[in-house]
Amino acid sequence: MIDEFAKDNLHGRLRRDRKALLWKLDGLSEYDARRPLTATGTNLLGLVKHVATVEAKYFGEVFDRPSPEPLPRWQDHNGSDLWAAEDETRDQIIGFYRRTWEHSDATINELSLDAPGHVPWWPEPHPNTNLFAIMVHVLGESNRHAGHADILREGIDGRTGMRPEHENQIDEEARAAYRAKIERAARSAAPIKA
Repeated sequence: MIDEFAKDNLHGRLRRDRKALLWKLDGLSEYDARRPLTATGTNLLGLVKHVATVEAKYFGEVFDRPSPEPLPRWQDHNGSDLWAAEDETRDQIIGFYRRTWEHSDATINELSLDAPGHVPWWPEPHPNTNLFAIMVHVLGESNRHAGHADILREGIDGRTGMRPEHENQIDEEARAAYRAKIERAARSAAPIKA
């Protein structure tokens, strides 16, 4: 009984995070969805592509259920899953992510939490694992990158939140006052030395 509860709970949270990540692209121009927003080039569409690739590998290869999508071999990872090339459209990447969901969901639905898996890119003694551990791992990855997306989107246009129904209207004056309060506290705690 606890296994089904755990599986349903983890799966539900994964579904929630998938939607949250895609929502961060809503209403953005092609440029804003793709442009590098950190020194390392992190960008919103690249996060979606990366999470789709991670999910495809973990719920595919690990359980000998290869993704129907073409994926690079894990040995050949070169960072190309972290950004969208000029010839890749937003719709293609989102479509890849949604098809990956279907494949991942089938793996999750068909296997028990203790179903064995093998992660060849994990070092010894960790490559032999099970569905429960992979669900926790992928949920952590998805959650982490949804958080990155939240911060990146806030930097573009100030929009925050996990779901559209919980988004608050932006009050620039209140935000500025709140930020100033935090800045004062930071400066007070760590005075600038001349």
